[in-house]
Amino acid sequence: MKAQAQRQRVAILGSTGSIGTSTLDVLARHPQRFEAYALTASTQVDLLAQQCLQFHPRYAVMASEVHAAELAVRLKAAGSATQVLGGAAALAEIAADSEVDAVMAAIVGAAGLAPCLAAARAGKRLLLANKEALVVGGDYFMQTVRAGGATLLPIDSEHSAIFQSLPEDPDTWSQRVDKIILTASGGPFRTRDPQTLRDVTPEQACAHPNWVMGRKISVDSATMMNKALEVIEARFLFGLPPERLEVVIHPQSVIHSMVQYSDHSVVAQLGTPDMRVPIAYGLSWPERMASGAAPLDFHALAAMTFEALDAPGHAQRYAGLQLAWEALRGPSGTTAVLNAANEVAVASFLERRIRFDQIHAVNLRTLEAITPAAPGSLEDLLALDAQSRAVATQSVQALAT
Repeated sequence: MKAQAQRQRVAILGSTGSIGTSTLDVLARHPQRFEAYALTASTQVDLLAQQCLQFHPRYAVMASEVHAAELAVRLKAAGSATQVLGGAAALAEIAADSEVDAVMAAIVGAAGLAPCLAAARAGKRLLLANKEALVVGGDYFMQTVRAGGATLLPIDSEHSAIFQSLPEDPDTWSQRVDKIILTASGGPFRTRDPQTLRDVTPEQACAHPNWVMGRKISVDSATMMNKALEVIEARFLFGLPPERLEVVIHPQSVIHSMVQYSDHSVVAQLGTPDMRVPIAYGLSWPERMASGAAPLDFHALAAMTFEALDAPGHAQRYAGLQLAWEALRGPSGTTAVLNAANEVAVASFLERRIRFDQIHAVNLRTLEAITPAAPGSLEDLLALDAQSRAVATQSVQALAT
């Protein structure tokens, strides 16, 4: 009689966000294979409490000590045995916990960098939905992954699609692959008159036509800065030089990305716009398992269309996209500067302190003001991040006056 395999223990960093909730949905479909070992959140006490009562993790971590205390009281009153921890150090400890098999890194922003590095050092299966770990960490992060023996699996739909379309042997990628083609939906303003972008409201920018995402990521999609970050991420994930990375607009979001080989054949990954597909693939790789997503119905599928970035109006709509290639050609650490500036700019727009079209201005001014030294540690990265945020904040203040 064959012994039943032990369930994989999964730590979900950012369980109350869209990626985190989708991950829990996938885990719930495979209770024999996976268990939620630890769940973390920033401030959403109510939702994390609900998740703890449903999934019974061993640990719950809140980035805020105050919110952790509130969660502990809530769970104790409900009779939950989940142990509550608080603070940034606890996030890193959970990510590196010896009992954890896989870490879903879904914390938005640079705050996710330290726990991602901790998971990498501990040799975990690291399911990376946090763009900033690569955009900010860059070469240092990839060196940590290699040194720790971690298995790095991309969860962004585009990078998962690329990973699924590449040869199995990474050592052959540079010789066999001509270029990587990232697809972009174009966001909610793909056909909007560029002259009216100054009037865009946060509510309009957060209304993505295809995907259900958080507010920050939705704004990034509207500016196409999400694609700029994905180009940077692809550079570090797959090792191809910037000139072999391309972006094409594909409004239907059916083809998630493509790989063009040296013989000019193209391999693409298609699917419904549902993040449970790359999440399930990352959890089960190299196998596959049910995700809960609806299958593509090719009989009902509308025509698939593509637009070049130099189509009329796109240069103004997506001015920030070209910053990806500029940052990749700059000194090591330049991508971290871009990321920090963009986080400050988007937050300021959502707070209605600057206009939508001024997000690019903040990013550009910050890049022009800082020439970084190559980061060699987490402390260097955090210092560069802080410096960049300070400069970006000054730019916001100048624009807001």
